Amino acid sequence: MPLVCLGLSHHTAPVDVRERHAFPASRMAEALIALRDYEAVREAVMLSTCGRLEIYAELEEYEAGSEQIKAFLRNFRHGNVDVDMSSYMYTLLGAEAIEHLFRVATGLDSMLIGEPEILGQVKDAYVQAQRARSLGKTLHALFREALAAGKAARTQTRITGQSTSVATAAIELAKRQFGTLVEKTILIVGAGKMGSLAAKRLRSEGCSRLLIANRSQDKARRIVDDLKAGEAVEFPGLVDALGEADIVVTSTGATHFILGCENVGKAMAARSERPLFVVDIAVPRDVDPDVAKIPNVTLVDIDALKGVVEITLEQRREEIPLVEEIIAEHTKRYGDWYQSRVAVPVVASLVQKAEAIREGEIERLYARCPDLTERERMLITGASLTIISKLLHSVVTRLRQQATSNRVEALTLARTLEELFDLRIRAEELTGHSAPLNE
Repeated sequence: MPLVCLGLSHHTAPVDVRERHAFPASRMAEALIALRDYEAVREAVMLSTCGRLEIYAELEEYEAGSEQIKAFLRNFRHGNVDVDMSSYMYTLLGAEAIEHLFRVATGLDSMLIGEPEILGQVKDAYVQAQRARSLGKTLHALFREALAAGKAARTQTRITGQSTSVATAAIELAKRQFGTLVEKTILIVGAGKMGSLAAKRLRSEGCSRLLIANRSQDKARRIVDDLKAGEAVEFPGLVDALGEADIVVTSTGATHFILGCENVGKAMAARSERPLFVVDIAVPRDVDPDVAKIPNVTLVDIDALKGVVEITLEQRREEIPLVEEIIAEHTKRYGDWYQSRVAVPVVASLVQKAEAIREGEIERLYARCPDLTERERMLITGASLTIISKLLHSVVTRLRQQATSNRVEALTLARTLEELFDLRIRAEELTGHSAPLNE
């Protein structure tokens, strides 16, 4: 059964395409449950961030499974979207899919190399799949290994050194525009993780006035309380806040435009031609692109951040070879586990049969020798367990080694063992657990 990754990212699709295919967190469980019901999809995890939408899946059959995933993407939420999604998508199979996920988790595939938020997003995708029960042994092991690789990259290298993230890159872009933020009024729209990061960075930059607007004002107040700075703004007062701001950084989870020509136009009408700089780091976007047509408004979206922090990322680039070594190590470890699955049904069945025989014989012995003491019974039981373990050890070890080095020979050995020991393993158990990574 092939392991695949189908997706699109900032490498292949502009933000206006990515936003049309973004899945809000509130609908992720629903989406995974729907995806799980496709016949050829055995397991699935969906990773949806501002920079990518990727589905990792183990399929019954590659062609049918891939088409079903594409049909899901077209129909579940995007049936009315007039975009040829296939022209932006990539498909990675087997070892390529595994290595790609590890590059994502370690931050090497991020828009900003070493982006610290991505590992948490990978973990969130894994947890969501667990809750939706779309996760099986294959992807459970894959994502656990990816999280381990991401953690190793962050603790053993400086790939996440310095404080560059999408949110802080937005601040860097504003600084390039204005030179200094000390005398500026800055409005943050959205009090989620990105909004909180932006607020912390702005406070450290010494901005004179910080406004935080959010539909739930309690979340905005929490940021203000944590920073001991800024003002929480109610959403009905958004036009007034826009009128006061010099810079706007927006990142909400909304599926529609928060800032449009109407409310931004009203705010600009009261500003006496004072310019407004808007950085939209949300996907889907928070700001209607037509806002850029309003006089004295400069609007940039998340794709404009790619070249913002070249100098601060230089140290991270020096760490890439070390991170790639970590990726190679974890890719091999997972690959060995994946290939060794051909041994799983045979080993399990062999051990189960041996244990059943051992238990039966021990029970008969105890029935014939009722005068045995408790200690004597423990010694006999221990000896019988040791005999079984030593007898099976070389067989199990050889089968597992063959499974990781030579799949064809491992299958032959597995079938021989099945016949010799009359294990009665279903054919699909052997073939189902033996798909090579490059299949």
